[in-house]
Amino acid sequence: GIGGAFQYGLQISIINSPAEYIKNFTRETWLKRYGSSPSEDMITLMWSFVVSIYCFGGLLGSLSAGYFSVRFGRKKAMLFANIPALLSAVLMGFSQLCGSFEMIIAGRLFSGVCGGLGVNINIMYAGECAPRKLRGLAAITASTAIAVGKFVGFALGLREFLGVDALWPILMAANAIPALIQLLTLPFFPDSPRYLLIDRKDKEECI
Repeated sequence: GIGGAFQYGLQISIINSPAEYIKNFTRETWLKRYGSSPSEDMITLMWSFVVSIYCFGGLLGSLSAGYFSVRFGRKKAMLFANIPALLSAVLMGFSQLCGSFEMIIAGRLFSGVCGGLGVNINIMYAGECAPRKLRGLAAITASTAIAVGKFVGFALGLREFLGVDALWPILMAANAIPALIQLLTLPFFPDSPRYLLIDRKDKEECI
């Protein structure tokens, strides 16, 4: 679940801590660009985009999950979900250095795509790979991964870790770590027997 449901939980909670820092960054960037301070309504609007664009990305990811899981298989589809995760980490991690709050919005969109893909394919993949007696338990691990992701997001956002003004870009790019872990480990896992039998018609590989 590290690259699926965990990513979803992490991205939901990680945005809370750096809220004021991102708003201040938006003010400073706006002032440098246009020579005037933005109104509070504009700051609220930009912050609303940062938060809500994740849901739109999640919708795109969820709608694509069925196609990718059938076209490429559950395992390859989960590996593919790490591409938008890494792209979002790069965009958000370098947003302050590049002086662009739009990069944060774009990064949140891509992280939403990753979450939408990951959480749906994660449940499908775990349930189809698990032995029949453990199938219910395997499906529940997705909920556990979401909860752990939320906890890690809140923990990283504490002032004792990354929840300070100088480190918020690193905090926003933290989703690169589970993505890299999954990219290094998931290729050694088997593919879903259901996918191999029904979609690829490969009975021997399924067995």
